[in-house]
Amino acid sequence: MTQRLATPAEVERIEELLASFKLPTLAQQTVQRLEQAGHELALVTLLELLEAERDERFRRRCQRLLKGSGLPPGKTFDTLDPTRVLRKLQELASGEFLDRTDNVLCFGLPGRGKTHAACALGHALVQRGRSVLFVPTFQLVQSLLAAKRDLELPRALRKLDAFELIILDDIGYVQQSADEVEVLFTLMAERYERRSLLITSNLVFGEWDRIFKNPMTTAAAIDRVVHHSVILEFNGQSVRAEEAKKRSPAPHKP
Repeated sequence: MTQRLATPAEVERIEELLASFKLPTLAQQTVQRLEQAGHELALVTLLELLEAERDERFRRRCQRLLKGSGLPPGKTFDTLDPTRVLRKLQELASGEFLDRTDNVLCFGLPGRGKTHAACALGHALVQRGRSVLFVPTFQLVQSLLAAKRDLELPRALRKLDAFELIILDDIGYVQQSADEVEVLFTLMAERYERRSLLITSNLVFGEWDRIFKNPMTTAAAIDRVVHHSVILEFNGQSVRAEEAKKRSPAPHKP
């Protein structure tokens, strides 16, 4: 195999990778030292090793993110009914909406595939190295209530801030007590224009007064999640109804 010298672009890439690994001294001196020692030919091999290290670090990061995401295993785009994969949902998988801190709102009657689609998007984002948390809304609300009782609500919200996307599943099932509404609204307000939310709901906006009770609180909550948001509607027959039909034996023909 013929050895060759590294190109200027490859030399620059070596320095970028070393800097990204938080090795500033190596980033500044490695290329110069190797060239001074007459080992220029080693730079190409060094770049290959650094890229392998980058790939391995990214793989481990994705594993950590998946472990901490709470995403149900198996609910991915591969297992989602192709007829229910909205084109916009696949576009969102690029993760660019997270950079804009946009929200995603998924509406539809029960069983239309909202949760599966939300999880599929979450899995796709994790594979891109983005931090995601999937949690049923009632469960997160109860956790925030416990933190509030212990005077730890600000700390709990800061911990949630580490996630680029929080998937709040079934927001319509919140039990609607005053304290629960307060912590849910506080979460929405804290993330407004800073971090993204993905919300699945069986209730359209006109029914959100059943969640937040107070008209002003309802309007304020809707305003915060709708501003900079993508709205997806899930229609069609219930997934569970379709699966039940498939399991049912064919009618007997006389």
